[in-house]
Amino acid sequence: MAEILLFHHALGLTEGVRAFADGLRRAGHTVHAPDLYDGRVFDDLETGVAHSSETGFTERADRIAGELPEALVYVGFSLGVMPAQRLAQTRPGALGALLISGCLPVDVFAEKWPEGVPVQVHGMDADPYFAGEGDLAAARELVAGAADRELFLYPGTAHLFTERGTPSYVPDATALCAERALSFLEDIGA
Repeated sequence: MAEILLFHHALGLTEGVRAFADGLRRAGHTVHAPDLYDGRVFDDLETGVAHSSETGFTERADRIAGELPEALVYVGFSLGVMPAQRLAQTRPGALGALLISGCLPVDVFAEKWPEGVPVQVHGMDADPYFAGEGDLAAARELVAGAADRELFLYPGTAHLFTERGTPSYVPDATALCAERALSFLEDIGA
């Protein structure tokens, strides 16, 4: 089983993020899902993003990662993709990455994606943030020609499609994303 460091999105450590982490735990994985907002949860992305800059989101993520073993799978949702992807690319010992509703160009963090570090990227094909702001293009470039890198697109416009209890929640896409993530983690933990 894998040990996972999971970073929440701009809304905070919400019900949807907790539910996803709990699903991974039920499958036998060890999941660290730190609350980088100290209990604060937001209703809109813009307010959450503004709060993330005030709290030192990235620095807190680094500090938490430094307290854990190097052999981790990094998971990030939207804003949480930033530290997850950076750590997967730059921290020695990374076992893999799951990037959900976000992906940055590889060269933002390093010259190339590290060999032997598998990755899955999940997003909605018409999400104005993921598809419209360059994340989809970055994901396509990341997975191009690599057997251990996959991009999964789901039909729809929702950005935080895994976020239960919100209008953006897409149950079928969330279930398929979770199933694919568990299969990915099973392969890593084997």
